[in-house]
Amino acid sequence: MSLPASVSSWLLVLLCAVSGAYCLGRVRRSGGAAAREAGPEALMGFGMAAMAVPGGFGEGWRAPVLGAVFCGAALHAGWLLRGGVHHAHHLVGSLSMVYMAFMPGSGHGAGRHGAGLPLVTGALLLYYAGYVVLGGSRLVTAGAAGATGTRHPLAGDGQDAQDGHDGGPAEVIRACRLAMGTGMLAMLLAM
Repeated sequence: MSLPASVSSWLLVLLCAVSGAYCLGRVRRSGGAAAREAGPEALMGFGMAAMAVPGGFGEGWRAPVLGAVFCGAALHAGWLLRGGVHHAHHLVGSLSMVYMAFMPGSGHGAGRHGAGLPLVTGALLLYYAGYVVLGGSRLVTAGAAGATGTRHPLAGDGQDAQDGHDGGPAEVIRACRLAMGTGMLAMLLAM
């Protein structure tokens, strides 16, 4: 692995681990529904950090362990879909992690070649590109709305309206979600 690719992989690990740690802190600071919301986000952040580690670390056990963990997370997100469509993103994220754990080319510097199933990879790339663009626009418009005291129509959905009381400022929570979406997009592009 070249130095720039190694550095970018470690930066992705750092970004995902910091996002996971922030979400874990939200679990500790908040209770009830807010903690249940932040828990899967913390799991996703730490799982993405483990998957993005370069150099073939844990090559024999990483894919089965991450696959099992995120299959469980997908089942949990599917169960939570009964309470609202917001959990569909957690389901897509968990299934994306299972897909990347088992597909060739997802070893991030392990010397594998291939990009999984092109149709699935392409669909996930489109989903996460849209998620990042929409999340970025919500974050920018939320900052602008905060400065003027008005609410912009793109500032967020009902979930974002709850973010102020679930363990952190709404903009930081949105930025954390945006960072994880960007990390997922980067990992898909690296396949």
